[in-house]
Formats: sequence, structure tokens, C-alpha cells
Amino acid sequence: MRASLAFAAATILRAALLYFGYTDIDYLVFTDAARFLSHNRSPYDRATYRYTPLLAWLLYPTTWGGLWFEFGKALFCIADILTGWLIILILRKRMSLDKATNYACIWLLNPIVASISARGSSEGVIALLTIALLWATLERRIGIAGILLGVAVHFKIYPFIYAASLFVWLDRSKAGSVPVARKDRDRPQWLESALSFINRLRLRLALSSFVTFMALNFVMMQYYGISFLKHTFLYHFTRIDHRHNFSVYNTVLHYNSAYPCETAHLRIESLAFLPQLLLSVIIIPLALARKNLAGTMLAQTFAFVTFNKVCTSQYFLWYLVFLPVYLPDTTLLWGRRGIVMLVAWVLGQALWLQQGYRLEFLGISSFAPALWVASIAFFLANCWILYEIVIDIGRGGNATRQVKVA
Repeated sequence: MRASLAFAAATILRAALLYFGYTDIDYLVFTDAARFLSHNRSPYDRATYRYTPLLAWLLYPTTWGGLWFEFGKALFCIADILTGWLIILILRKRMSLDKATNYACIWLLNPIVASISARGSSEGVIALLTIALLWATLERRIGIAGILLGVAVHFKIYPFIYAASLFVWLDRSKAGSVPVARKDRDRPQWLESALSFINRLRLRLALSSFVTFMALNFVMMQYYGISFLKHTFLYHFTRIDHRHNFSVYNTVLHYNSAYPCETAHLRIESLAFLPQLLLSVIIIPLALARKNLAGTMLAQTFAFVTFNKVCTSQYFLWYLVFLPVYLPDTTLLWGRRGIVMLVAWVLGQALWLQQGYRLEFLGISSFAPALWVASIAFFLANCWILYEIVIDIGRGGNATRQVKVA
């Protein structure tokens, strides 16, 4: 498909959804926070605002009244389209423009992606930041990559998982190492390993991301104090959100919210991140990042979302954004197995949504066992899909082509 046609179609799709679609409750939270800012108040005066003040500042024009209320939705849609453009830039290193555009259309013309941004969810912004992080890394613009990583983690916590993959990918075979003294036989092995791990690109990435992240946090702390830390970061460690939650932890969170135990110190919502981080921050990056960076970031995000204690439809965008970049490196998703994977993913959601409809619209108490079983079924389907992706990347596929891209 021609790029001009794809972008025109993507723009028309989002414009139609903006006109005919509905407004997500999250957008009302965002715009309320922006309105508090316009009255020189903290965005956290708006109950349930759990985001960086940067988001409220981005939506400040929504406080001007009239059609400006839709400004944020339009901004999120523009972020979607810019994401598609970056996907094409990444893919153009190894294929024609038309072929790259065909892959980018998986994102640009995806009705799920378009509708989530058009209804006022901010996931399009984080998708733009993460795909820009991948682009900057592959282009060896490591300083820019570090800045993008710092901004992304400040904007929403989960992109910190990508630091592990970037560090593994930037190994000594791809970056000039920091000059060190000749090997000393009396030097401890752990010190030798640490010195061999260091290289200029890794130092640049770590420094630029850390400085950016801390600078943004410092500014927000100066304006909003401890409320910023509490609502933007700390809240998510003990978050209980059992509504519209596909997570396997959904039923447990529901009962914990209904019957809180004040004496409990180790609750499931505080421990759920352990298997999640073990997979997405340690095992997957160490095993795969040297073979395929885009595929590893896809697998990391898929694992993070699958094992997260809160999983809603908009979280799927976190890993879908890497799919167009990963697909040229695999034949897994184009064959019969890929079709089965897609069907399992869709049917798992459909099963859960059917029970959710019975619960929220028909008033039928289906938390147990129906909704619980549906959550387990969707979780197992996602675990199998993750396994297939990890095995596919581990086999190598067309990973050598990605090395040439770098």
C-alpha cells in the first residue's frame, strides 16, 4: 500500500471515531485534572488521578471550552499516526516503502488502536515513546534513546523493563568498550565481569535516562510534593482494580477489596509483580535481546501484561505496537499455528467479556466460578502465545537481518 494512502485512511478512521465515538471515563479524569491545574490547584485534587502531571499539562487546552475539549483525543490520535510513521522508518532499513507501509497498517488501520485513542485513552502517547525508543536504539542514537526511556518511565512506569534488553543488546560486539587497565590476575572475577560489562553506549544510556527521569521527578516534586510520588508511583504497588480486569488475579483482588484485612502484610497485590518481573526484566532479556531487540521488547511487554495484576483492553496496545516490527523476522504468525494463536487470544477475551457482560449489565453474580475460570483460560492462552514467541525468537529466525539494521 502507498504510504500516503495508508496515512490518509488512518486519519479518516480516527476522525470518524472522534466524531461518532464515545468518551472514556479516563478522559474525564484527565481533563478534570487539567481543569484543576487551570485554577492553580494540584491535579491530584481530582480523585483517581494516578498519572504524571505532565499528562494534565498536555491536556491544558481542554480547559479553554468549546471544541477544545476534544483536544486531548486528537492529540492521542496524532500520537498513533506518528507511531505508524516511526514503524515505517524502522522497517525501511530492510524493505521497500510500500512493504514497510503494509506492516505499519497493522497499527495504523487497526480499529482497536484507533478507537482506544479516539475515546480518550492516553496509551497512544506511551506507544509513541516506546517505539521511538526502539527506533533511536537501532539508529545508535543512544543519548536520545536514554532521554526517551527516562520520559517514558516517568510517564508510565512499565517501560523501565526495556532497559534490561537495551543493555544486553548493547554488548561489546556492537559498542566500543571503555578503556580499562590490562587484566590483573589478582583482580577478583566479579570485578573482571563488571569491567567487561561496561561500554560507552551503556554508560550513555544509563546516564541520560537516569538524569532525565530524576529531573522530571524533581520538578514535579517541587510543584506537587509527596502527592506526586504517592499517586504516580507508589499507588501501583498496592493497587486493587477488579473492574474490567482480564488478569488472572481479578477474583482475588475483588475479594480483597470487599473483605480487606488490615493485619495482612504480604497481600497478593503486593507480591504479584515477582513472577512478572522475573520474566520481563531478567529471563527474557538475557535469553533473547542479543538475537532480536524488537522481538524481545514484544515478548517482555507481553509477559508484563499477561502477569500483571491489572490487565485491561488498552494494555494490549503496549505490545501490539511492536508487532509490525517483529513480523518481518518470523514466519510463526503467518502459518496455521499463528491463526490458532490469534483465535485463542480473541476467544479468551470473548469468553471473559461474556461473563463480564452478565455481571455488569445483567446483574448476575458471575465472579465465581464463571469469571474466575474465564480469567484462567485467557491467562493460559496468553502463556502459550508467549511461549511460542519466545521459542521463535530463540531459534534465531531472521535475526541476522536485524543485526544489519543496527
